[in-house]
Order: sequence, then structure tokens, then C-alpha cells
Amino acid sequence: MKKQEVMNVLEKLTGPIFERLAVDKRLIRVARAVGLPLGGTLFVGGQTIDETFRTVRTLNAQGRAVTIDCLGEFIYSVQDAKAIADECIDVLYRLEKEQVDGQISLKLTSVGVRLDPELALMQMERILEVALQLNRRVTINMEEYEMTESILKIFRVLQFSYPNLGVALQANLHRSRFDLDQLEPMTRIVKGAYTGSKEHYIEDKAMVDANYLLLVKQNLMKGRYTQIATHDDDMIEELLDFIRQADISDECFEFQMLQGMRPQRQKELVNSGYRVVVYVPHGVDWYTYLMRRLAERPANIGFTLLSMLRL
Repeated sequence: MKKQEVMNVLEKLTGPIFERLAVDKRLIRVARAVGLPLGGTLFVGGQTIDETFRTVRTLNAQGRAVTIDCLGEFIYSVQDAKAIADECIDVLYRLEKEQVDGQISLKLTSVGVRLDPELALMQMERILEVALQLNRRVTINMEEYEMTESILKIFRVLQFSYPNLGVALQANLHRSRFDLDQLEPMTRIVKGAYTGSKEHYIEDKAMVDANYLLLVKQNLMKGRYTQIATHDDDMIEELLDFIRQADISDECFEFQMLQGMRPQRQKELVNSGYRVVVYVPHGVDWYTYLMRRLAERPANIGFTLLSMLRL
């Protein structure tokens, strides 16, 4: 059996288990009480701003920029949504105070889009006003298919007023190639962590890879700033060849990778003169984030276990 086939089988076996663990309220309470020493320091910046910024300063010292993902998995009230927006604003001010090379990312569900799209819009405007004032980028993370239209609808309302705003598109969604035409000015392209019906999702890995390359190249040729979010060496090499052949400026793109993933490759790209941005999760909902990363990528299990044993 080929390596990829083994990984596919492992993902099908372990994915549902970790998804259930991700939303287990008892385990979430334990994780919040115990904190990051329970595991996950390899993949998560910290629960508090001070913890996260220790990670951020280390990455900056290594020549890597950051995008701090303000986690907010469980939003049940207007107050919850405002609290996450406040946290994002605090992070932005801290980035500026410490003169860190960094930006922020967040899900619209964390600022209340499931409760009320108008609530999410208002919280995003609060965040973006501060980010624009401080000349910091903000990227909206993509979520499951059912949320895609709501996310893009809010993005379309905001994109022309806030040129520092970007959004993620998933290469494993059929609709993404059409959505790309409507986006300005910054896009993060990811392969996509969510799955669902064949009507909406591309299941074949080779087709997802091909669509990923198409989306990135198309966005670069349109002159839009592109966040190339991948850990795949073959993808990176093909895109670097394309960038050189098309004579695309290094100022038009950045490579993004998750904290704890491919640190040596990150270093190689930095040493080659490319901008590398590390996605640093931040907040008390680190446990749910970690479980979902394990559900998506079985190979992460080994990394995490080794990290936990070192603590």
C-alpha cells in the first residue's frame, strides 16, 4: 500500500474520533484548566497574549513573520462575539507596541456570524478600523461549505473599504474558481480542511492539487496579493518556477505555514529571500483547534505526542 493510501485510511479511522474529542465539553474544561502543558505547544502560540508573543518574538527573530489566529470556537452570545473582537484588537495593538512583523486571522463564526450576520459585520468593522489605522493585515479564515456564502457576502461588503482585508479560499471546493473572480485585493489559497458532499467538494487529491495551482497562478496573474498556504514541496517548487517565469515580484505574495509544521522548509524559504508567514493560533480554545488539526492530518499525531513527551 502506498504512503498516501495509508494516510487516507488512517485519516478515515482517526478523523471522526478527534472531531468528537474537539467538541467534548468536559475535555475542553480540563484543557482550559490545565493549559498548554497538556500538549500542543508545538502547534499553538499560547492561551494568553504574553504566552503567544513569546512564540511570536522567537519566530520573528528567525526571520519569519506571523499571522496570529484569534481562536473563538464557542460563541453563544453577543458578549462572546464582542470579547473575541476585543481580543483581536488587543493583539493588533500589541503587534504595534512590540513592532512585530505580523498580522491577524480569524473566523467569522468567532465574531458571531451564526448568531447574526450584522453582529459579525459590526465586529469586523471594529477590528478593521484599528488594523487600518495600524497598517496591519487581517485575513478571514474559511469554514465549512454551509458558511461559505455568508463569509463571502460579508467580505464583499468590506473589501473595498478595507484594502488590508483578505479572505481564504479552499481549493477542494468546486465554487472557489468562480469566487476568485469577485475578490479584491488579497486572497489566501488553501487546499481545504473540510469535507462534505461531492456536489460541493472535490474528493480526488490530484484534482484538488491541480485546482490549488490554478487558483494561485490565476490570482498572481491578476496582480492580487496572494497568501500561498501550503506545506507541499511539489506545490512550492512548481509555484516558484511559475513565479520566476512570469517575472512576478516577491512583493506580490507570501508563503504561509502552520506553526509547528515544516520548520526546516520555512527556514529554507526565508534563506532564499522569500517572505514566510507562520500561522500562530492564540487563545483559550487551543484544545479544539489542536484536535481538529489532528483530525485533518494524521501525521500530526506523532509530532504532537513527541511534543507532549518533551514537556
